[in-house]
Amino acid sequence: MIKMPDAMLFALLLAAPLAAIAAKIPLTDLAEIPLPGKATRLDYASMDPETHRLFVAHLGDSTVIVVDTDHDKVTADIPGIGHVHGVLAVPALERVYASATATNEIVAIDEKSLKVVARIPGGFYPDGMAYAPRQRKLYVSDEHGKTETVIDVRDNRKIAAIQLDSEVGNSQYDPASGHIFVNAQTSDRLIEIDPEADRIIASHPLPGCAGPHGLLIDSADRLAFVACQDNNRLLALNMETMAVAHSFSIGRDPDVLALDPGLHRLYVAGEQGIVSIFDLSDGMKKSWEGFLGDNAHVVAVDPKTHEVYFPLKNVGGIPVLKIMK
Repeated sequence: MIKMPDAMLFALLLAAPLAAIAAKIPLTDLAEIPLPGKATRLDYASMDPETHRLFVAHLGDSTVIVVDTDHDKVTADIPGIGHVHGVLAVPALERVYASATATNEIVAIDEKSLKVVARIPGGFYPDGMAYAPRQRKLYVSDEHGKTETVIDVRDNRKIAAIQLDSEVGNSQYDPASGHIFVNAQTSDRLIEIDPEADRIIASHPLPGCAGPHGLLIDSADRLAFVACQDNNRLLALNMETMAVAHSFSIGRDPDVLALDPGLHRLYVAGEQGIVSIFDLSDGMKKSWEGFLGDNAHVVAVDPKTHEVYFPLKNVGGIPVLKIMK
């Protein structure tokens, strides 16, 4: 009988639960679309389900890639957006906004012509964005500037900078309350802003969270999901009480979150390529977690088709958009 070394046995036992979960991934591969440009970092992606377009920030190439999701093909590559981090499609305005950290600007793109129509000062190191439709204002996380920049989209003009006294993670709009929520990632709090007055009305603690960066609000179910980069946890907050309802360990360096409301499914993508999937249909439980691909830290969902998009920076030497369902 061959005796297995204790370290090897421990490693196999540790991997067994993950392998068991990974075998049940609730997604199937549909396609892998080559993306233009070099095998450099890709950042946020934003879906417009009305026009069936996916906008992908190609940070390393300073472009925004446009994908026709009906035909699974790239239709445009918009240049000149220096080190683009965030990208947000606003269908009601027929416009896309992109944060250019190289120039500290917010770039407005007309969704019909795919031309740049405005460049607006965006604080210091602008990143995530959220749109408040009633006030017609865009809120931008100035990650290193420790502020939230406010832009009036009617004339694409910066109108305020809200001091947060913390490095800033992502920003999200909650339709139920009509408020903007922002991760304060060095003070481990969730900031609540009234877009009518552009002032902070609450600062909610995030117990058990270190370095809150990714943020997503499930307004219908009154939950806020916070990805904690420094201790690899996901918190779900009850938005009525702002208390932590659920807390999960997830893959290293969690970044982008996406929600499929029809399937009650949450996706969390991390810098190390680990993706976590949560079933929200009856409470909240992790249904799958595993390695999807190098730097698979971005995810977007089409709520109509339930297709899931993972931009991957280097597959065989080129960037690729992995499509699953």
